[in-house]
Amino acid sequence: MDPTYRTLLVCTNHTDLPHKPYKTGLWLSEATHFYDELADRNLPYDFASPKGGAIPLDEKSIDRRDTINEKWYHNPIFRSKLENSLRLDEIDPAKYQIVYFAGGHGTLWDFPTDESIQRITRHIYEHGGMVAAVCHGVSALLHVKLSDGSFLLDNRQVTGFSNMEEKLVRLDEDVPFLLEDALRQKNALYSKSLLPFVPYIEVDERLVTGQNPLSARKVGRKVMEEMYEK
Repeated sequence: MDPTYRTLLVCTNHTDLPHKPYKTGLWLSEATHFYDELADRNLPYDFASPKGGAIPLDEKSIDRRDTINEKWYHNPIFRSKLENSLRLDEIDPAKYQIVYFAGGHGTLWDFPTDESIQRITRHIYEHGGMVAAVCHGVSALLHVKLSDGSFLLDNRQVTGFSNMEEKLVRLDEDVPFLLEDALRQKNALYSKSLLPFVPYIEVDERLVTGQNPLSARKVGRKVMEEMYEK
């Protein structure tokens, strides 16, 4: 009998872009495509966010042609968890073996300095669990310190939304910082795909990161491989 691992999917609450008329939030496919890989095993999961409650969706991410978005956004259980997320400061990390940080530009504002994110990530990682993130969600890991005082990202192979991708979506002037630059400054071994917007992941022991929205499924698949096939 396979062990059952519980997953915490962490999403942003931040919606405002300084110079744009539209709102940001969670990039929906980064949650749905990742979860679609877990759903095959029927794993228990919870959504959480810094403030709890309804997770805002980036308006541009609700794509009618995305069958996986359609499937899960209209699934009553998934939708209810998305609209009633748990507050991060109330999370007991001992209940979870996997933590996953979904992206969307909003994460750049509320993930990096969130102390609950750092506490949860440290606990899950140090107790043999998996830490995964995709796109801007990788910003959650920037300031995570382990119990020995070292940074989780120090000298680790990682990826995340690239400077070029930020320029191509014309949000490089809106974001508080460029994620690729911030990861490099943290002494992470950053790499990216040769072409923007193609699936790309990095795996460094129990740390799995994806570059952009199209990488979310590969991150989910890799997490399942690492947990069940080692």
